[in-house]
Amino acid sequence: MFTVGKLLTMALLPTALLVECVVIGILLGRWRPGRMLAAIGATGLAACLLLPVDNWLIRPLEDRFPAITSPPPDVDGIVVLGGGIDDLTSLDRGTPILTSAGNRITSFVILSHRYPKARLVFTGGSGSIVQGVTDEARYAREMFGQLGLPADRVLFESRSRTTWENAVMTAALVHPKPGERWVLLTSAAHMPRSVGVFRRAGWTVLPWPVGYQSRDRIPDYSQTLGGKLAVLDWAAHEWIGLVAYRLEGRSSAWFPGPQPAPEQG
Repeated sequence: MFTVGKLLTMALLPTALLVECVVIGILLGRWRPGRMLAAIGATGLAACLLLPVDNWLIRPLEDRFPAITSPPPDVDGIVVLGGGIDDLTSLDRGTPILTSAGNRITSFVILSHRYPKARLVFTGGSGSIVQGVTDEARYAREMFGQLGLPADRVLFESRSRTTWENAVMTAALVHPKPGERWVLLTSAAHMPRSVGVFRRAGWTVLPWPVGYQSRDRIPDYSQTLGGKLAVLDWAAHEWIGLVAYRLEGRSSAWFPGPQPAPEQG
């Protein structure tokens, strides 16, 4: 099921769909439907280059939970989700390699200094279709040491492949108690799906979004098509994941958001 889900998601991402339209359209170019399909794909790619489609899709995800501007004085624990380390490239190069979600790793180290008494947890195996080659936790341990965070301060969960498994396996590992304040640290675009999963697993967390990719007030017209499509695919992956997890009963809501503050009696 894990492999099927991975392959389906890859096939449904905007980049794949647009390229598929162009390629199939060219192959069927002698017929009108083929030419129309190629035109749709080419027009879609042009729109992604000229319009901020990537920003339109990822911005609502990143803004769903507000950034932490007034950190609490104390927390009981901090959980950082995997995804910040490219485990296969790290294995190939023999050193930890950060991904575009690398802010998860650096922010985790920063928070470990802010909250020296907090329990620290890294959760992440390998999201690769081919399992058993390596895992993120192996290189996270090494990276934390390079950044001045002793690895023996961190509890590592190295078997999870998905966000759902992150939540379930980590909860089974640390047994969070009612009333404890646990920080959930992940990319801002990934936070809605992550919070929905943790809530569904019975774990109330403090969302701490990092690694923003969208901006409002400072436009940039020099972005490449590849860069914009990468953000677009990330956003689409999260929207697809939100729908899939809700249908599977693995999320607390279609679009999880901040919980209202309890009323004062």
